[in-house]
Amino acid sequence: MKCLSPRLLVLTTALCALAIQAAHAESLRAALTAAYAHNPSINAALFSVKVAAENIALKKATTLPDLSATTSLENSFTSTSAGSSNTPTASAGLSYSQTLFDNHKTDANVEEARANVEVANQSLRSTISTVLIDAVDAYMNVILYTELVSLRTQSVDFYRKQVAATQDKQQIGEATKVDVAQAQSSLASAIASQKSAAASLQSAQASYVQWIGHKPRDLSSDFNFGTLIPTTVDKALSLANSHNPSILSAGASIRAAQAAEDAAAAGFGPTVTASGSLGPSFCAGSTSSCSYNAALEGSATVQFSVPIYSGGALGAAQRQAGLSTIKSQLDARSAVDQVNEDTATSWNALQNAISQIQSAEAAVQYSQLSLGGVIDERDVGEKTTLDVLNAEATLETNQESLVTANVTKVTASFALIASTGRMSPRDLGLSTPPKSAQRYTEKVEDTWEEVRSFGKQGAPE
Repeated sequence: MKCLSPRLLVLTTALCALAIQAAHAESLRAALTAAYAHNPSINAALFSVKVAAENIALKKATTLPDLSATTSLENSFTSTSAGSSNTPTASAGLSYSQTLFDNHKTDANVEEARANVEVANQSLRSTISTVLIDAVDAYMNVILYTELVSLRTQSVDFYRKQVAATQDKQQIGEATKVDVAQAQSSLASAIASQKSAAASLQSAQASYVQWIGHKPRDLSSDFNFGTLIPTTVDKALSLANSHNPSILSAGASIRAAQAAEDAAAAGFGPTVTASGSLGPSFCAGSTSSCSYNAALEGSATVQFSVPIYSGGALGAAQRQAGLSTIKSQLDARSAVDQVNEDTATSWNALQNAISQIQSAEAAVQYSQLSLGGVIDERDVGEKTTLDVLNAEATLETNQESLVTANVTKVTASFALIASTGRMSPRDLGLSTPPKSAQRYTEKVEDTWEEVRSFGKQGAPE
């Protein structure tokens, strides 16, 4: 029975989810904080939002004044039989142009740009969720394979003792070559399983470095979920339909498509533009065309235009925009269906993991008692070496099932949280400032920012 003590220690460690930690242990929340702070995919998605925000300014600029300062120098040369002359002239001034009315096409384009910023924001949320889920998987895989390596190492030790004991019994005639071969076969299989788990642990550690940014150290799966996990599947589905980034992104895509359709329809309407210039001109010649040295010149033009025929481009653009709207609506339905399926799957996986833990705990307890009894019976000749090996294999299977179920419970919990759209640093209580492009977008929306920042370099923060 003494051989069972190390197993009980490992099992207790698994059930407590590695609660006893070293001084420099890293909690799951700390690992997620590191993953969020340093992952390049999240930063890239954040810049995508800023890139999309600039389209708002670009679309607004269509109906805003375009002012510029101009200067020009000109020299006219005339040569005849009577002589030659130079007429240098210079001018400077301001030029102005503006679209005064475009049948509200610009308004529609601005709305489309704003909707696309929302799409980019939801894509950022989705990227954050994906990165954190991958970080959870990497973290829990290290725990899983660390536990499996420990369990399988103890199994190797157990089988080695059985091989030695069986060989001793063979020498005194209480065991056969078959008994020894069976024990050696189990030992060889256990060694192979232990090496496989060790290799998987190395891969899990490499994945941990990729997602968390440093090597794992004394991990613990303890995590206070609070109210993040819905109590029923219906609540989970309701939250998912309200907060999941895929569904919200699909809704923003519909807005963008409808705005693009409005912009295409506005292309059939009238356009009013204005332009003008004002400034002095200077002439330093002596010919009749330069009878003054300076003058103030200016011009102003207002133009009204209505498209009559554009080679079919306007109609094609409107039909294309209409088709895009229909497609975005169909994509939204597909997104809702997919999110509902993922949410239900995550919910069922969590409930199954909870059930598996309960079953595995009982199975481990009973298989431990069974193994002890079989060993005692083997020692008095009522059971064979094969019976002991089979009882040990059953215990190993149940122990590994328990460890796997504990890990699955954690990963399924986070998958369910992600489906409900609450996989954010704030929801998870991560100690890191949220990454947002809201301030950047607000500055971009300021149409006169370029005038106030004239001469300054760089983009808004």
